[in-house]
Amino acid sequence: MKQLFLPLILLAALVIQSCEGPIGPQGPQGEPGDSFIGETFELEVSFNEANNYGESFDFTTPLFDGDVVLVYMNEESVFIEGRTAWRLVPQTFYFDEGVLVYNYDYTPQDFTIFMDISPIDLSSLDPYWTNNLLFRVVVLPSDLMNARMDFTDYEATMAHFGITEEDFSKK
Repeated sequence: MKQLFLPLILLAALVIQSCEGPIGPQGPQGEPGDSFIGETFELEVSFNEANNYGESFDFTTPLFDGDVVLVYMNEESVFIEGRTAWRLVPQTFYFDEGVLVYNYDYTPQDFTIFMDISPIDLSSLDPYWTNNLLFRVVVLPSDLMNARMDFTDYEATMAHFGITEEDFSKK
């Protein structure tokens, strides 16, 4: 009896495993998801007394709690003359008169890029430091964040998130 029982169980398992039936009806429509993937854009900013050495911009879509904003500044390379590099803000420059810092802050609705309070008379700076400076802004949703990533490496950050030059819309 034991010898017959084992093959019957195996045969029953095979038959049950191979059964197929008709496809069931479609389930109900789910809740609409968030289509916000992130934003990338390029800005040209001029700092002056009229804008209090800072400029504010609105996000096209409000941020969610935990989203991160990265701002990169295009600056001349210290290693290769005539070449520029993208550097993560804040960026600090040292002068005989004091320290100059480019910085930013953000809320879920907007962000501001500004020249931080400094003992330097900002109105006396060479236009190189104040006029038509190029910034790139990258908004990363919180679910894409990796706390161990080095965001100061612009090229690695763009490659990691699949962001290309074409993704930066000019504002």
